[in-house]
Amino acid sequence: MEDLLKRITINPDVAHGKPTIRNTRYAVSFILEYLAGGDTTEDLLEEFIDLEKEDILACLAYAAQTVNFKDFKISAA
Repeated sequence: MEDLLKRITINPDVAHGKPTIRNTRYAVSFILEYLAGGDTTEDLLEEFIDLEKEDILACLAYAAQTVNFKDFKISAA
């Protein structure tokens, strides 16, 4: 997982300092929103030809790590 996380960069000059993939303008949140909406890895790789499968896996790894360190409030049903 550590190798995947190296693909995630935070640069104040790119995407307003949000976590991105390999210092591009592809924000991690952007990719996660597509996945949450039902798109598959294959869909994303076809749509964004400069992305690699490992980039998408890196977004998921980053999200998994982030959840461990943040407090999220979700309303109970």
